Amino acid sequence: MKHVLTSVALLGATCAALPAMAEDAWFPYPAEEVVPAFSADGTAQPIEYEALAKADKDYKICVSFPHMKDAYWLGVDYGVTEEAKREGVSLNVVEAGGYTNLAKQISQIEDCAAGGAQAVIIGAISYDGLNSVVKELADKDIPVIDLVNGMSSPDLAAKSLVSFETMGKEIGSYLAQKHPEGSDEVTVGWFPGPAGAGWVEAANKGFMEAVKGSAVKVLEPRYGDTGKEAQLKLVEDVLQANPEVSYIAGTAVTAEVAQGLLRERGLTDKVGNLAFYLTPGVYSGIQRGFIEAAPADSMVIQGRIAVDQAVRILEGKDYVKHVGPKIFVITKDNIEDTPRSAVLPPDGFQPVFSVN
Repeated sequence: MKHVLTSVALLGATCAALPAMAEDAWFPYPAEEVVPAFSADGTAQPIEYEALAKADKDYKICVSFPHMKDAYWLGVDYGVTEEAKREGVSLNVVEAGGYTNLAKQISQIEDCAAGGAQAVIIGAISYDGLNSVVKELADKDIPVIDLVNGMSSPDLAAKSLVSFETMGKEIGSYLAQKHPEGSDEVTVGWFPGPAGAGWVEAANKGFMEAVKGSAVKVLEPRYGDTGKEAQLKLVEDVLQANPEVSYIAGTAVTAEVAQGLLRERGLTDKVGNLAFYLTPGVYSGIQRGFIEAAPADSMVIQGRIAVDQAVRILEGKDYVKHVGPKIFVITKDNIEDTPRSAVLPPDGFQPVFSVN
């Protein structure tokens, strides 16, 4: 059997390496496979991801998201629904309404299984909190793919995600290189996202490790839901209590709401603004000079890969168990060379909840 992957030379952190994104030819895509799969200390090996041309038949796939309140999950929605259309399978999307609604997500996933889903893709609200429902599905021979956020379950069939530890580390390293040990100390307000989510803990760990030994002083992390109101309140509180802050760093939603707040207060030239992942709002913020930098994790591609993994598993074909797109940092210096369609959904994309 021909393996789905071809090893490639390690790609540089340049966006020029990304392919143009015609809908029917988004692959081969620069990616990294984690070996051994699901291991916390596994090795990331550069590969090119190749998807199937079409599914053999119309499978029924269910996708569960934490919410669709921000452009990030809209991008993932675009990825899963477009890939379902391209491969010719049916797909249903449910969303739990926010990171505090774990019980609702579990209930929605159980409803997916009861409704005849042959595979389930989960963007998890909690790193550990879905393990029981994942086992229930696995016991019924319904494969579960872990998408974007990360879960600790040993019963998963596959993971389509990047290391959020690496994402946090990338933006922490960016700061540490700008403010090395021995230079003037800078204070950073840090907003990693909702407490308890696997991706948040991972990003926090990577960020904190990266700034160690530099002149970057990080305030106590401010955790909170990734809704705009919640993040705006957190940023306002930190700026009020810490007038010495030199940077706001955190989720894409944090960076998006901080743009307007910093402009309102005349702090654009005094306080830098960074995100540890990319959304359309962050992308345009970098273009306009209101956001300094953000790593791109190609959320559209993560969604596409998860659907391809599900189809491959259902067809008993060769598949990559643990893989994610290659990460690179976007700044004002390279953004014009970044093919937007490779890393973000189209302008004006509206949520799609079903593909038949």
